[in-house]
Amino acid sequence: MLLDYVALVLLIVVVVVVFYGIIALHDIPYMIAEKRHHPHQDAIHVAGWISLFTLHVIWPFLWIWATLYREDRGWGMGGPPPGNSSANERIAALEARIAELEKPGGH
Repeated sequence: MLLDYVALVLLIVVVVVVFYGIIALHDIPYMIAEKRHHPHQDAIHVAGWISLFTLHVIWPFLWIWATLYREDRGWGMGGPPPGNSSANERIAALEARIAELEKPGGH
């Protein structure tokens, strides 16, 4: 009789932990989006809940969508942000400065 109650309590605990784990798992893309100050974080959160009803088919896409955006570089798909020179341009500028300093009488 005692083992029946222990088994029932264990079953309830396992069901609650699995249920909470599934919900926490589906909030991971939203937490990533929130941390990165994603402009679509609310849409990602709603889509995470919708993915519970679509048998988790869209969840990997939510993860990708959440991780694509970073606050410091935006979407990062169009090359360097405006105002930042490329590495080759910076190297050329440094070489020009060195050449200017190496000239006789140039300080």
